[in-house]
Amino acid sequence: MNYILFDASRDSLKPLTYTRPVCDIRIGILTIREKWEKYLGEKTSTITEDYLSAKYSTLQSEEMMLINGSICPTPALVEAIKGLKIGQTLTSGDNIVAMYKTKEQFLSEEETSEEVVVEEEFLKITYPWDIFVYNDRALKEDFKLLTEGRKSAPLSETNRVIGDKENIFIEEGAVVECAILNVKEGPIYIGKDAEIMEASVVRGPFAMCEHSVLKMASKIYGATTLGPHVKVGGEVSNVVIFGYSNKAHDGFIGNSVIGEWCNIGADTNASNLKNTYEEVRVWSIEKNTFVPTGQTFFGTVMGDHSKCGINTMFNTGTIVGVSSNIYGHGYQRNYIPSFAWGGTTGLKKYDIDKAIEVAEKMYQRRHIEMSEEDKDILRNVYTQTLKNNRLR
Repeated sequence: MNYILFDASRDSLKPLTYTRPVCDIRIGILTIREKWEKYLGEKTSTITEDYLSAKYSTLQSEEMMLINGSICPTPALVEAIKGLKIGQTLTSGDNIVAMYKTKEQFLSEEETSEEVVVEEEFLKITYPWDIFVYNDRALKEDFKLLTEGRKSAPLSETNRVIGDKENIFIEEGAVVECAILNVKEGPIYIGKDAEIMEASVVRGPFAMCEHSVLKMASKIYGATTLGPHVKVGGEVSNVVIFGYSNKAHDGFIGNSVIGEWCNIGADTNASNLKNTYEEVRVWSIEKNTFVPTGQTFFGTVMGDHSKCGINTMFNTGTIVGVSSNIYGHGYQRNYIPSFAWGGTTGLKKYDIDKAIEVAEKMYQRRHIEMSEEDKDILRNVYTQTLKNNRLR
């Protein structure tokens, strides 16, 4: 079967979806795509924006199963999808979960004729804050998916465990020494070749993917996820970092989502609670205005390639776009658009060639060559975002 993940809630998930399809958002341990591929036992392709299609292509065939890329799979959903016949659409409440189409129906955008309803509770990502709000449940589900029937690598006796050791899983090559690991509230997953340095204190649910590092004396509260090749120090609480990003020094971030290739300067702090304890309103790129979130705790959402200098202070409910460079004393504004350079004293346009040059250097530090597709994605985001940013 040819499984294709299509974008849903794309605009409401910006800035995170400027540079990726919805299904490549990480929540729990895995991305939504990785979850579907694990459950289905098959690779997937993608229907997304044209400027992303060179990197995330659509694989066409005579028959195609189109799956909503904002929905996290469950065994019941997978079973229902595999039971669909050509021309049927699987729905749950107001959500289209999947559509089984022929190539002719797909190319003509013909609607499927028969609706199949499934009654099933599942996670659906509609807004950026859903990622940290639902991360607790997603972590626990992914932990079970990845570890069931497998044996963990041994845990060094230098560590102190609070709770059942069965809730700790360590992949081969990971190093954990002289840490305190509390799994009473949820499991802890340590990916391949990852490292927790000495004197770190971790409270689950928590996951760190391959080659990620917790620096010495880090303080981690659940539910927190570190994607691959992430470095973290200081204090973190209920944060999802997609991958290849650094918050390597002291400072606090809570109830936040940080994209890929970001760098958080030393002693950066992000407020996640208003002094008035009011509901947090944040800037919606989709609606071009502030919107209510229903959340009392909300830190920072940062798009890919953005960076901030040392001692940066983020207000409660701050949205940062793609490839911005932020610095300066005092609290930053609540919305920092993509390709902005500056801070509290004013913002100017970040030159696209310079932005790509800096991105290339960060890739090289990870021994990766930045592809032309990735460069073109940044150029396209630059063009479409500057129309509304009014940066000079």
